[in-house]
Amino acid sequence: MEVLNPTQLHLLKKFSFAKDSESLEEIRVALMDVFAKRVEKDMDDLWDSGKWDNKKNEAALREHLRTPYKAV
Repeated sequence: MEVLNPTQLHLLKKFSFAKDSESLEEIRVALMDVFAKRVEKDMDDLWDSGKWDNKKNEAALREHLRTPYKAV
């Protein structure tokens, strides 16, 4: 049985105050903003350290990531 971590428990408590779809949307947008900022900072750090550059960026854009389907 998995135990919820402190962040998950905190969010569950806060969600009890969201009584309508508008509140849920506000929470969703706020969480997306937090994680988007984290990704942006991490990418800036990679770029500044030289671990990411235009060449790697272009390669990632061309990479095919779809799962091939097997013929049945």
